[in-house]
Amino acid sequence: MKVLHNPVETEKQEWKKERRRQKAKTALTVFSPLFLLLIWEFLSRSGLIDARFFPPPTAIAATFVDMLVSGELFGHIRISLFRIFAGFLLGAIPGIILGLFMGLYAPIRHFLSPLIMALMPIPTLALLPIILILFGIGETSKVVTIAGSVFFPVVINTAAGVLSIDSMYLDVAKNYGASRKDFFLKIALPGSLPFMLEGIQMGQAIALLTIVAAEMMGARSGIGYLIWTSYNAFLLKDMFVGLILISFFGYLFSLLLRALQRKLLPWR
Repeated sequence: MKVLHNPVETEKQEWKKERRRQKAKTALTVFSPLFLLLIWEFLSRSGLIDARFFPPPTAIAATFVDMLVSGELFGHIRISLFRIFAGFLLGAIPGIILGLFMGLYAPIRHFLSPLIMALMPIPTLALLPIILILFGIGETSKVVTIAGSVFFPVVINTAAGVLSIDSMYLDVAKNYGASRKDFFLKIALPGSLPFMLEGIQMGQAIALLTIVAAEMMGARSGIGYLIWTSYNAFLLKDMFVGLILISFFGYLFSLLLRALQRKLLPWR
């Protein structure tokens, strides 16, 4: 006798299985950092690692709360986030615009590609002395340093995204008399989004790396300044607070960009 399966029940079972898989993935994601912290706590408390150099996470958490209550931490976070966002926008927006031009127009691409390829391998921090000479030791130099680090991955990925668009779409747009504005907004921009967002993802990671180094030189506030001065004063709990903050913001920005990708590119 042949057993007939109810499609609705089958779909419900598949949905439940998928929910269980998602819960298992979430549990693993949460468990891995907690497991690391527990191991660190045990090793530090038991003396297997030197607590002077690796204080237990509970002691770091207590220091974090003290700095938060005193208001000291808010000042460092506020100025670092301002520098990161200002530098990111200053580097990403020109990078996107220039990348679209390079992808759409071969003469611009051939003219600028050698310059970009020559400058890209130079670490932005290696150019910091020149940046300080040009812009001084104030906020502008730190914003420009971050912008320089963000610009290259964004412009290169955006141009690559435009070049990856099927030429059929460009030919159809030309045949129907699409304006230059339509080429940019309706073909190049949406077509390059997957590559562009990957470049932005790389740019935000580089921005966090750059801000720490930039704030270690010529700064009087910021998370990088906190890390460096705490290290010099051997206040390692304060130093670890700064390191954990950078890690937290890096993870948070990555989650926000991934959410943006899911919103803008649901098919991916």
